[in-house]
Amino acid sequence: MDLRTKKTVRAITNAFLQIRSKKTLERITVKELAELAEISKATFYLHYRDIYDLSETLQNEVIQKVLKSIQHPEYCSTNISYFTYELFHAFYAQQNLIEILFSGEQSSVLPMNIEKELRAYIEKVYPEHNTDFDILLTYTIQGGYYAYKKYSKVYDLDSLISLVGTASDATMRTAEKAGKAKRGH
Repeated sequence: MDLRTKKTVRAITNAFLQIRSKKTLERITVKELAELAEISKATFYLHYRDIYDLSETLQNEVIQKVLKSIQHPEYCSTNISYFTYELFHAFYAQQNLIEILFSGEQSSVLPMNIEKELRAYIEKVYPEHNTDFDILLTYTIQGGYYAYKKYSKVYDLDSLISLVGTASDATMRTAEKAGKAKRGH
């Protein structure tokens, strides 16, 4: 990508984030964004199909950053406290963008995509995983995300990680016992 293209994309991104922090995605127009970015609408359309394409592109970048921040994704099935630690630190590192890009109607996009990507990874690494694990993964990602989102401004990060990690560990132990009982072990 040449320098001029980089500057244009950066101007579009900055204008979008500025507007998105004040408006829902559905209320943003290309005209408004182009004016703020000081570009023509035609220039916008050279880079993105529409506002939703731009939003999805930026969301995917954040999702990939969160996933890359998780050094041990396999811990979601073996060391849930540490996995919670990594997951919450990944959310924290992207908190400003998460608050803007995944608000309103978009609030479920982040945890659903994180779960989808981690499930694909786990299925590749541990093909013998079972339904019990799938339930725990959903609980860990979805529950962890919404707990983080709701309480990250109430609790300090370490306390929140400890509380959610402890609850997740207890849930995992209970699920493992139930799974063993179900299988007759």
